[in-house]
Amino acid sequence: MRISDFDYELPEELIAQHPLRLRDASRMLVVNRADGTLRDEQFVSLPTYLRAPDCLVLNNTKVFPARLIGRRVPSGGTVEVLLLREIDADVWQVLARPARRLRVGARVSFGQTLIEAVVTAVNNDGTRVIHFEPPGRLWQVIDDIGEPPLPPYIKRAEAPDVEDRERYQTVYARETGAVAAPTAGLHLTPQILDELQNGGVNIAKITLHVGYGTFEPVRVEDISEHRVLPEAFNIDAKATEVIDASRKAGGRVIAVGTTTTRALESAASAERDVTPARGMANLTITPGYNFRVVEALLTNFHLPRSSLLLLVSAFAGRDLVLEAYRHAVRERYRFYSYGDCMLIL
Repeated sequence: MRISDFDYELPEELIAQHPLRLRDASRMLVVNRADGTLRDEQFVSLPTYLRAPDCLVLNNTKVFPARLIGRRVPSGGTVEVLLLREIDADVWQVLARPARRLRVGARVSFGQTLIEAVVTAVNNDGTRVIHFEPPGRLWQVIDDIGEPPLPPYIKRAEAPDVEDRERYQTVYARETGAVAAPTAGLHLTPQILDELQNGGVNIAKITLHVGYGTFEPVRVEDISEHRVLPEAFNIDAKATEVIDASRKAGGRVIAVGTTTTRALESAASAERDVTPARGMANLTITPGYNFRVVEALLTNFHLPRSSLLLLVSAFAGRDLVLEAYRHAVRERYRFYSYGDCMLIL
C-alpha cells in the first residue's frame, strides 16, 4: 500500500490550538469494527462502553520540558532546540530551528550562558547531535528554562504557558522520559478512572517513552519500507498480572493510545501472552499486522500520512478509519493533540 492512500482533507480551523477547560469535556467518536457503525458521544460516556473484567491499559510516561530556547555564539541569533534522545551523558539527538544555521561546530548558549552546546554531527534525517558543556548541568537548565514540547501544528503567537505544563500531561504521568504526550490519555480524569474501577474495570499501567519515532514523517511511498524508530518501554510483572487476570476472566484489553498499543504488541509472545519486558520497542505496525493483545483502542485523531494513522488503520481497517475521519470533519470534531478522540471497539 502507498502512504498516499492514507490522506484526508482537514480544514485548518479544526486543529485544536488549546485544551478544553475540562479534560473530560471532549467528544468521542465510537467506531464499531464489527458492523462499521459510527456513533457520536461525549468522552464522559466512556464507562458505559467498558465492562468488568475489561482491562484499560495506560501509558504512564511523563513529558519533560524538552524545548529549549538559546542563542547562537557569537552572533546571538535565536535557536530553538527540541531534545529527542539522550545518547550519552550530556550528549543528545535534537531537532533544531533554524537548522541550516547549526552546522557541525556551531555553538549555542542557554540559560544566560549557564550551559553551552556544540553541534558534533548532522544526521541524514535532519536531526543534530549536540554535546552540552560543562557536564552535569543540563537537567538544571531544563528545569529552569525548558518549555513543554508542543507539536508544530499548535501555532500560537505566545510561547507554551503554565496551562500547557499541566494539560500536556496525563493525570497519571509518573515516569519521566517522553518528548511528546501520549495524547489519548489527556482526556482521562481521576473521577473517570475511579468510576471505571468501581464498575469492575481493571487498570494496568505500563511505560513507553514517546520519542521522535512517533511523530517522524513517513518519507517513503511504499509503507512496507517505513520503520518507526525504537522507543524505550517497560512492562513490569504487576501490569502483566493485571492484564492476564482480566483476559482469563473474559475481559478485553483496551489500549489508551497508539504508544500503549506499540508497547503491548512489542511484548506479546507468539501465544498472544504479554510478558514482562524492558527495552526498545522497534515494532512498526501497518495494515496487515495481526494484533495479538489489543482488542479495543482509545485514540486521538492523527495527521494524514502518518505512522500513527497507519497503526489505527491496521487495527480498524483503512476504509473504516478514513470514513470515520471524514465523519469527524463533517461534524466539526477537534483534531490532534488537544482535540477529541475515537473509541474503536
